[in-house]
Amino acid sequence: MFRATRAQQEIQEFLGIRPVQIAELELDDGGGPKPGPGSPPVTHGEVFVLVRRGGRPVGTLLGHIPEGADPRTVLVGLTARLAAAPAPAAAVPGVVPATVVIATRERSEQLAHALDSLLAQDHPDFEIVVVDNAPVTDATRELVERKYAERVRYVTEPVPGLAVAHNTGVAAAHGEVIAFTDDDVVADPRWLTELTTPFAADPGLGCATGLILPARLRTPAQVLLESHGGFAKGFAPRTYDPADPPAGEPLFPFTAGRFGSGANMAFRTDALRAVGGFDPATGAGTLARGGDDLYGFVRVLAAGHRLHYTPYALVWHHHRETWRDLETQAYGYGAGLTAYLTAILVNRPGLLPAFLARLPRGLAYARTLTASREALTTGAGPAGTAAEGAPGGHDDRTHTWPGRLSRLQRRGMLYGPVGYLRARRALRGAAR
Repeated sequence: MFRATRAQQEIQEFLGIRPVQIAELELDDGGGPKPGPGSPPVTHGEVFVLVRRGGRPVGTLLGHIPEGADPRTVLVGLTARLAAAPAPAAAVPGVVPATVVIATRERSEQLAHALDSLLAQDHPDFEIVVVDNAPVTDATRELVERKYAERVRYVTEPVPGLAVAHNTGVAAAHGEVIAFTDDDVVADPRWLTELTTPFAADPGLGCATGLILPARLRTPAQVLLESHGGFAKGFAPRTYDPADPPAGEPLFPFTAGRFGSGANMAFRTDALRAVGGFDPATGAGTLARGGDDLYGFVRVLAAGHRLHYTPYALVWHHHRETWRDLETQAYGYGAGLTAYLTAILVNRPGLLPAFLARLPRGLAYARTLTASREALTTGAGPAGTAAEGAPGGHDDRTHTWPGRLSRLQRRGMLYGPVGYLRARRALRGAAR
């Protein structure tokens, strides 16, 4: 009875979450806020704002614009703290020939928006490879041939699974660096330049990841996910070096989710190929449910390469829209986490002692990760004030994370090793 009542309460709280507008504000040009990709002009109500300086992201805030107020005046008043911070140092671009791989399956309308943004990149030397994963229709092939044939290469991968599709893209790539993104993102025009520049500056760099922000916050599911950090990893560039493990990361390198996400990542091509690419038994579309990107991060770090996170390489992600989507996502995240750990130990058994040494802390971390998290703030404050816990911050939450989703994530963690082993068995069976 209690559980049923609590579940009903969580659903009611979830349904009460209101939409939030998306906007961008450039501090250096004196202009007003621009709507986010695919968003209408900014008006009154709650608004999530990406703040830029010199075109580069420096922070986010959640504010409230009173009815009848000038949006620019209100939002500029909220950015005093960010405006007072030093402007990010201008990067010296080093042109690294790149391949962008985008795996997709039966989502041609979303793919078109993603490809349009990729073709608008300011990087001077790159190619795009679309991998059509286990297609059941010709929609993706027809889209590429009709609209993008001169700029986009189309390849097919009949075996389902994101890691398998990404490995097909790796095999087809000609670039010195391979960048990966998803078919449900819109890439900022400087995304590829910012993501690949670190490779020119650091010959020992094996991987780079970037910032992921919400393209829309229209549904309760989208707002809830972003208020608990979404996919954002903050606005401070960081480099992870296996030769100098970060003091504040006792689980390094096994907490790979802190490094970034698969919708915004790049690898030095030779380094990724040297570790065998991604484990084909991981990723969406397999019984493992996920973990392919995390596997790639740890394998490259374990091979001695550095990983760099840059907030200046930005993509806008279309978060899932419904409660059922969140349930699926929570379970999949839990499964993917333990599936990738299983894959690492199966493929690199030499890492087992390091893993066991970190296991007690890892179990404590898992309990924290899957806890039902209360809201830290009720959202935006009075008219013209910013919430302290703005969506886009890392775990600065404006809404309670439901216990139902935490329980599903824990169940997924228990399933992950089993799912991975089943996925390996299925691949062996398909190869016969």
